[in-house]
Amino acid sequence: MKFIAPFALLATVSFSGFTSQTEQMLQLENVFDLEYANQIDITEDGKTVYFVRNRMDIKTDRKVGNIWSVDYKTKQMQPLTSGVHMDYSPVLSPDGQRLAFISTRDGSSQIYIKWLKTGAMAKISNLTSSPRAITWSPDSSQLIFNMFVPSATSAPVNLPGKPKGATWAEPAKFIDDVYYRSDGGGYTQKGFSQLFSIDANGGNAKRLTHDEFDNAGDVSFSNDGKSLYFSANRHKNNQLKFTNNEIYKLDLASQTITEITNRDGPDEQPKVSPDGRYLAYTGYDDIRTNYENAQLYIRDLKTGNTTSLTPNFDRSVGQIKWSANSKGVYFSYADKGQTALAYQPRSGKRKIITTQIGSVAFGRPYSGGDFDVSEDGEVAFTLADTQRPADIATIKRGKAQRLTTLNADALGDRALAKVEEIWVKSSHDELPIQGWIAYPPEFDSSKKYPLILEIHGGPVANYGPHFSAEIQLFAAKGNVVLYMNPRGSDSYGKEFAQTIHHNYPSNDFDDLMTGVDALIAKGFIDESKLFVTGGSGGGVLTAWIVGHTDRFAAAVVAKPVINWISFVLTADFYPFFADYWFPGKPWDHIEHYMKRSPISYVGNVKTPTMLLTGESDYRTPISETEQFYQALKLQGVDTAMVRIPNASHGITARPSNLMTKVAYIQWWFDKHTK
Repeated sequence: MKFIAPFALLATVSFSGFTSQTEQMLQLENVFDLEYANQIDITEDGKTVYFVRNRMDIKTDRKVGNIWSVDYKTKQMQPLTSGVHMDYSPVLSPDGQRLAFISTRDGSSQIYIKWLKTGAMAKISNLTSSPRAITWSPDSSQLIFNMFVPSATSAPVNLPGKPKGATWAEPAKFIDDVYYRSDGGGYTQKGFSQLFSIDANGGNAKRLTHDEFDNAGDVSFSNDGKSLYFSANRHKNNQLKFTNNEIYKLDLASQTITEITNRDGPDEQPKVSPDGRYLAYTGYDDIRTNYENAQLYIRDLKTGNTTSLTPNFDRSVGQIKWSANSKGVYFSYADKGQTALAYQPRSGKRKIITTQIGSVAFGRPYSGGDFDVSEDGEVAFTLADTQRPADIATIKRGKAQRLTTLNADALGDRALAKVEEIWVKSSHDELPIQGWIAYPPEFDSSKKYPLILEIHGGPVANYGPHFSAEIQLFAAKGNVVLYMNPRGSDSYGKEFAQTIHHNYPSNDFDDLMTGVDALIAKGFIDESKLFVTGGSGGGVLTAWIVGHTDRFAAAVVAKPVINWISFVLTADFYPFFADYWFPGKPWDHIEHYMKRSPISYVGNVKTPTMLLTGESDYRTPISETEQFYQALKLQGVDTAMVRIPNASHGITARPSNLMTKVAYIQWWFDKHTK
């Protein structure tokens, strides 16, 4: 604690010291002013869009959300719920009369119903665990959801001899599960997710599945409402091969479960067509690579014939939704850092609807977003760009329009970084690499600026031209910020993503350095003020970079993997990492693991390097950070470690943690400005 308090004070001073000329620059505390929309549901007539309006509550330091509606014609917004809690997962009933949602308003997650004509609202459940993935029955009488059910357990050892009234140590925790802790969830309780139904007018939930499998995926009803389809991994070896989901059919009367698909690979998102004839779902054949494109499949429920509608589409199919006439499927996909929406008929050529679906994250510029489609084909989607977090927009008869401007008050008078796309050819092999440059407000190309290279995680993920509070805050401090999608990123096709299969980190380093060189060549970068940072996979690459070059004045390595052997043997989803990211188990491939581990190159590091990780991170456990910190200390490298209490891998789930992260990174860079 002796070291943390001075750091925090300096970070605060650093971000509150703007002059009067820059009063309208984005400030750290403005994080609490930001809002964004997600979880869209559009009415069948396309006249109204329901969505979750998310904001940051400064008193509780939490994200809170309420459900709102916006009218297509008038753009008038109305609240359906209110309060300092989370209302989420809004789902319209098929008859359009009610809206079901989940809320934490009574202190636990429960199912609520809003009657749209009268405005009445009621809690209809009294559940012992949080419900997920609520779905209406076709006749609007029932709701299906899944919920965790703990298993009855007893300790194998009970100590004898404890006197009455004695106070002994807390009993030992006995663990024998493959997955015994999860990032963001902590140490797990024994049990399984099961399917339930509940009357839409309230009552006791009825359990539909009773076996020792996680039946936790999205569900879709048959047309007659007598059965439902769901995705689950019900194989005997499901814990060691947890991606092997199949589609199953559950008969509601007999509770008999029938397997619909059967292959090695994930089959997910079952969606029955409105006419009841077809089943759409996504999946791929699993050959243990770091990345495969999810394809869109259609199964004829009468004949059993199954066809992929995207066999030659070199992108991964995301969210899917049937058209009202059952003639085709809408699906989202990531393409060159952006999210697009396409319509794919059961036979014929697909059509691109929009490429403007905006990210619903605002911390870093990852792609993503939500959409929904009305009966007449009107599309509602999240719209975002580099200047604003996600709003609601629609496309009707081919014409797009924005319906909300949630951040007009928060950002309307702020000078924000302008973002420009850049393409470079990697110095390694001329592979085209896409990136984006964020210029500080009042940028003057005749001046010299510090450069921050910010690297995304994943590693199979992508950044794009989306709003990012972190990027904007760095730019507000006078930095040019470069973020890129080096080889291994998705949204560029399977071959591009698989260039790092069993080969990470590697030439992604060259891709990133090519981008830095390209900016230096523009003439406005101060080469003595080059900085680098990144989180998760970006933390891996940052640690790799300082072990392979001394060109950066300082680095901040956030939530990294430093030693692939210790990572695989301590991370929460360790069977997946061992099977898909490496050629085999660590003890059989020690040389391979260590060749790709940043710890192997710590002897080369001279760059002042700070580490920053959540203390409750179980994805890249903080022991990875501690290894690098202590190794750097042994090497005599200028280093520091920032530990975020109670934070998991995401770190920024609480707004103040996002502020802390940015402030410490900027402080470290300011400290090492030559």
